[in-house]
Amino acid sequence: MTNFTRRQSLALMGAAASVPMMAGPAFANTKLKVGALRFTSHAASFVALERGYFAEEGLDVEFEFFQAAQPMAVAIASGDADYAVTAISGGLVSLAEKGAAKVIGGALSEEPGIDGQLILASNAAFEAGLTDPSKLDGKSFGMTQPGSSFHYMGAKIAAAEGASMNFKPLNKVGAIIGALKSGQIDAWSIVPHIAKALAGGGAVQVIGKVSDYIPNYQVTTVFTSAANAANERAKTEAFLRAFARGADDFNAALVDKTAGDDAAMDMVNLVHKYVYADKPIEKAEKSIRNGAMRINAGAALNGASVKDQLDWFKSEGMVKDSVTYETLVDDSYVKTMM
Repeated sequence: MTNFTRRQSLALMGAAASVPMMAGPAFANTKLKVGALRFTSHAASFVALERGYFAEEGLDVEFEFFQAAQPMAVAIASGDADYAVTAISGGLVSLAEKGAAKVIGGALSEEPGIDGQLILASNAAFEAGLTDPSKLDGKSFGMTQPGSSFHYMGAKIAAAEGASMNFKPLNKVGAIIGALKSGQIDAWSIVPHIAKALAGGGAVQVIGKVSDYIPNYQVTTVFTSAANAANERAKTEAFLRAFARGADDFNAALVDKTAGDDAAMDMVNLVHKYVYADKPIEKAEKSIRNGAMRINAGAALNGASVKDQLDWFKSEGMVKDSVTYETLVDDSYVKTMM
């Protein structure tokens, strides 16, 4: 039997208010493919699987791992994945416009007082004077694809600093890391479990925080196909309930740190099965703890942040002006903050 702290119990009550509770599993071994990245920020799904929360809902979950956000959105639209957690991208918005995808909840968020995504400079650029974001003018900035969250973050930082930057698409996070370490690109922004590990090893330099430029940024969202959102309500609610329980456990163990030292170490070991699994736990532990950003309780969604992202895609001509917030989001499943 799982024992919850008072804070965890209150969080579960909040989640229950957003995602309807049921007396027992609505399904019997319903198979689902869930899209994810091997990031600490995807831990809610990992916890929900490892601790049996998906199984308690009658969901037989298998992960499909990706290297970037946009291919994950395509997999949802094609039916190769049923639910996924990742950043909003231009590709996701375009698929929503075509009636193929819907955002149904929130996941990772920037929150004051919690270390979030960091802005990095290559050692070569840092030595040449790129010591803070005000010096980004004329510099190159890494991203997976145009219209990715990296593109959005870089553009918002550049706009605030009045900088003109050269965005370089490199398709995969690993390729961006390699380019930054070798000085082929000057700057990048990324979640703390990667940023702090790179900086701690002397491979790059930290020059700023994303939260200084995009406060309360809804970094990742939970999304599914438009057909699932419209026609599979019970299954979708079951997925969100399990996901929310996983988020509560993760937050209590590594973000709020209210669950105690043993629970924190248990969580590190659980996440290590999916993140830095090729490294011994002694080397992976610090990076996993460093990556502990807030995952929204009850999968609540910061609708204001989603609107800001959508407006940016429109301003850049990446999606049609006719695409509305309602086109992208079905906010009937969770609490939405506007």
